[in-house]
Amino acid sequence: MATVEIVQADITRLSVDAVVNAANSALAGGGGVDGAIHRAAGPVLDQECRAIRQTRYRSGLPTGAAVETSAGNLPARWVIHTVGPVWDNSGTQDGLLASCYTNCITVADEIGAHSIAFPTISAGAFGYPLDRATRVAVETCTRARTDIVERIVLVAFNAKAERAYRRAVDAVAG
Repeated sequence: MATVEIVQADITRLSVDAVVNAANSALAGGGGVDGAIHRAAGPVLDQECRAIRQTRYRSGLPTGAAVETSAGNLPARWVIHTVGPVWDNSGTQDGLLASCYTNCITVADEIGAHSIAFPTISAGAFGYPLDRATRVAVETCTRARTDIVERIVLVAFNAKAERAYRRAVDAVAG
């Protein structure tokens, strides 16, 4: 079982085997963490994402799925891209959000990544409530079954997100 850590940091600067990109389905780079990862990784990431869109995912990466690329100029070796659900207030997307984490950990196992860093998937532009997004992340990652991954880092983008993660840890442990 992997250890789960919470840090407030810039995910593009972390020294881990794989960083997760909260991507759009076109894998085209965008705002938030997606744009930051694409900018920091450099043009190789865009090239690999275009190749994936032209071959494996011609209609776009489905919500909850995960796919890897190299990491370009990032300290990590790989970027694992996943598309989180857009919040619609129905309360039905938790399973899709959990599948983002589960599928990324599965991909990390497949590529031999011992450490993986996750942003707070869907909690930015996709509108997922922060407390709910962090709870799903903590629950899913603490229960993850993995053969290779030893360290899972949940990266808070600010102090508010870090507090939400810590509350989620307390709730899951309690």
